[in-house]
Amino acid sequence: MLNSYNPALRRLSAFVNALVTLLVMVTVFVAVNRANSPRGIAEFLAMRITMKNLLLGAICLTGSAWAFHVFGLTKPLLTTSLMVDVVRVTKACTVAAAFAMLFPLTSQTEAFSITYLLAFLPIAIVACVCGRLLARVVVERFARRLSGLHTVVIVGSGSRAVTLYDQIRASRHCCVEILGFVTTPACNEVSQEIRHLIIGSLPDLESVLMRQAVDEVLITLPADSCHAEIQFTITTCERAGVEAKYLLSDIFELALAKPAVEPEGTSPVVRMKVVQDDARMLVKRAIDVAGALSALCVLAPLLLAVAAAIRVTSPGPAVFVQERYGLRKRRFRMYKFRTMVHDAETLQAGLESLNEVKGPAFKIRNDPRVTSLGCVLRKTSFDELPQLFNVLRGEMSLVGPRPLPARDVSRFERAALMRRFSVKPGLTCLWQVNGRSDTDFERWINLDLKYIDEWSLGLDLKILCQTVPTVLSGRGAV
Repeated sequence: MLNSYNPALRRLSAFVNALVTLLVMVTVFVAVNRANSPRGIAEFLAMRITMKNLLLGAICLTGSAWAFHVFGLTKPLLTTSLMVDVVRVTKACTVAAAFAMLFPLTSQTEAFSITYLLAFLPIAIVACVCGRLLARVVVERFARRLSGLHTVVIVGSGSRAVTLYDQIRASRHCCVEILGFVTTPACNEVSQEIRHLIIGSLPDLESVLMRQAVDEVLITLPADSCHAEIQFTITTCERAGVEAKYLLSDIFELALAKPAVEPEGTSPVVRMKVVQDDARMLVKRAIDVAGALSALCVLAPLLLAVAAAIRVTSPGPAVFVQERYGLRKRRFRMYKFRTMVHDAETLQAGLESLNEVKGPAFKIRNDPRVTSLGCVLRKTSFDELPQLFNVLRGEMSLVGPRPLPARDVSRFERAALMRRFSVKPGLTCLWQVNGRSDTDFERWINLDLKYIDEWSLGLDLKILCQTVPTVLSGRGAV
């Protein structure tokens, strides 16, 4: 429970486990067929690397990754005993061997045989167990670098809360920062050990989630006497877009969160996720990296020309850097081509009365701070192109809610607005292809939440395809 906070790390672990089994398949295949390669293994492999075998290999890799996920082997930080882990690895490798049966079943030669499968299974089990033991050592040593520091709030202040607090502090490889404890009127027991960490009562939770960067809320309240308080906590977390965790329970009403049982660790929990989190996120990240790299390579001459034009036409740097709110309200430095005078942020306070947008956002259609070249860059959205570097750094995605500056976020008055920070911000989004600045703030937020709730790779592709004509038309640009 306390050592698997990074979903991408879990997905990477599943993929690495599957890759190990695939390498074992190749190694066993070569070893079994050494007698059939009088002219060398290289020539033998060259004859066997066909499109059919490549397709079968891809199927086996995908099936193996799925098996390791199903049997709970997607966490590189091992908290179970070695024997339990060996049993799980054996089950996963057996399923992988079933997928490997595709090779002898479709082989027209003796290259793939039952001997190949009989050798594959034990070697795969040993290789995967050794790999996971090595992962334990590596992750325990470099946990903070690999997983990052996660901030949690614990709801409850009784013995369960203290036990959880002690478990987190005692964990050698745990990268968790406890922001504090939230008490409840019905369960007002407060241990002396955690009294100095109390940050408020349950009614204050929404405010905490709005103003602080919180990755998870851990609920330690007893279900029999604090059902209403637990339900209130889950509802608040759903509204704010923050994941909640509770000791095994499935009796609560969930409007948005998606329960997922996590049996590993010292205290089994049910994760109540507010966003989709599965293997498709790896595909999304791969598309982000490939798309950003391709765009930067193709647009490099244009980027240099725009940067030079900005420097020539107005004093100040070519690239404007501003702190924006990203995933889970973590701040990052966002890059844009400068479209305003160099002291534009200083001048903004004097222009607040001219704001044309209802709500926290700030927009002026004829902003006096915008330069003549800046008008062109904004109309064509060329000013956003440096954010491709943010995409490469993993701070943004090609598709996602637009990142907001600190000024706008500080004016949010409802926790529901914070749910847009439960996914990475993006270069383009539903708002971008549905009117941009012609859309009022309320509809803007609703479109962001619609994207989060209905996300799919197909929706991302649709938005990307719609972005091109929208940008070319300049519709809604300010």
